[in-house]
Formats: sequence, structure tokens, C-alpha cells
Amino acid sequence: MTPNVKETFAGEAPPAPAALAAKVRTLAPSMTRSMQRVAETVAGDPAGCAALTVTGLAERTGTSEATVVRTARLLGYPGYRDLRLALAGLAAHQQSGRAPAVTADIAVDDPIADVVAKLAYDEQQTLADTAAGLDTVQLGAAVSALAAAGRIDIYGVGASGLVAQDLHQKLLRIGLIAHAFSDPHLAVTNAVQLRAKDVAIAITHSGSTGDVIEPLRVAFERGATTVAITGRPDGPVSQYADHVLTTSTARESELRPAAMSSRTSQLLVVDCLFIGVAQRTYETAAPALAASYEALAHRHAPRGAR
Repeated sequence: MTPNVKETFAGEAPPAPAALAAKVRTLAPSMTRSMQRVAETVAGDPAGCAALTVTGLAERTGTSEATVVRTARLLGYPGYRDLRLALAGLAAHQQSGRAPAVTADIAVDDPIADVVAKLAYDEQQTLADTAAGLDTVQLGAAVSALAAAGRIDIYGVGASGLVAQDLHQKLLRIGLIAHAFSDPHLAVTNAVQLRAKDVAIAITHSGSTGDVIEPLRVAFERGATTVAITGRPDGPVSQYADHVLTTSTARESELRPAAMSSRTSQLLVVDCLFIGVAQRTYETAAPALAASYEALAHRHAPRGAR
């Protein structure tokens, strides 16, 4: 059964105003249509909504006061008053120029210069949203597990498979035993060999990719520490994850499918994991990195220079 999205986060502070848009992007797909209208309205016009009462926002979005309050809680705020304060803060950021307005989607007749500008903005926004929403406690726990792991298996298919390969080669270069699997059969047959102190990582933007969830489930049941890197923290993959690292994504459009934008945020999380592990294992990681650099330099040197 897919776990429900938590409406309250006990012990957690409400998200900062700058993280509100990222929170909306992450959680909107799991909301009801009426809650989506509320979330997208407040993120799209924070200044206007900050001036509205709960009744006013309900009327503007064609929903009920109860829906507005539930949406505020789902976004991490104890109540509507706290959401209004965050909206006012976000509006102030935008007016100061520190939070530019969201660009339009790429059109089929856009000049290439506009395409470059829009993609660059969306990439920057995706990275900023991911950083703002990344749970550093969960990240630290995942880093600790990886640094102490006897073996690390990484699962990903499609664009997420490329990210899995990137993490795999990074971990190899600091001397860790890591494997990346995009074939679901190989992933499952290797997952059954995992034990306590091993780590399994599933990378899936949708959070519902069966070919990735199944090996993670097997690894979880075998006692390995499991990590999910996903854009949908409420998705099925989280059922089998000890630690969930949430990614953000730029808006999907006809010319830019989710796989493109999700890869950017996934690579940021992968780099955070890698740097964290390299810090924890520096005494062995540094010599391993130096050896790999030397080996590659020797391989690419002209024959006469070797």
C-alpha cells in the first residue's frame, strides 16, 4: 500500500519562504485537484495570496476553507497563518530580485538564444529547489551508511540509470565496492546477496518504477540499509527506504520531459552523497582518488611520454 503524505511534520520547522515553491513542485502531483489549485495559486502569486484571509483564498481557488488549511499543513505549515507569513516573505524576496519570476515554457518557435536562457534558468531553479528541500539529517544518515558499507548496490533505469552509473563510478574511485544495475533481473538476483552493513540505493524520479522498487524491497528484507533518491517522497519506493532523499524538478513541457530536469537534481544529490562519503573516509579516499587520477593520466599520455 502506498503510504500517505504526512500532513504534519512533528518536530520539524516550517519550510523557509524560499523553499515554498520547491515544496509545491515536489508535493503537487500527490495532492487532490482542489489542493493542487491552492498550492499552485499561492506559489504563483505569493504577494496577492498573502493579503487574503483563509476564506478569501478558498473563494479565489474555488475550494473550501478546510482544503486551504489541509494544503497549508501538507506543505509543512502548522496553519494558514504560518503559510501567509511565508507567502509574504517569498513576495519580499521576489520584489528584491532575489527570486525571479518563473520563465515561460520553451516554445517550438523559440530562438535558440531563448532556449539557452530558459534551460539555464530552469536548471538553476531545479538545483536551488533541490538544495532547499534536501533533508540534511537523512543525507547525513545515508552518508554514514555508505561510508561503513561492505557493498553498495545502486538501481536505476532510463535516465535514472545514467545517474546510477555516475554514482557507481564515483564510489569506485574512492575505493568502495559498488555496483550499478539497470537490468531488473540482475538487480534482484544481486539484491538477495545483500546483508546488514550493505547499502542499496534506488533512484527513481516518479517513486513508482517497479524495476527499481523490487530490488530495493528485496534488499530491505535482507537487512541492508536502503536509500531512495526520488522526486515523489510519498511514492511506493519510500515503503522500502530507510532514508529518503527528495529531489525537485523543473516544470515538464512537451519539449522537455521530466527525465531531463529530474536528472539535474539527482546528480546534485549524488554529488552530495559522494562528497560526504569522501570526507568520512578521507584517509583511504584521498590515496584512492590520487591513484585513479595517475592511472588515467598515464593512459591518456602520448606513447613516447610514458
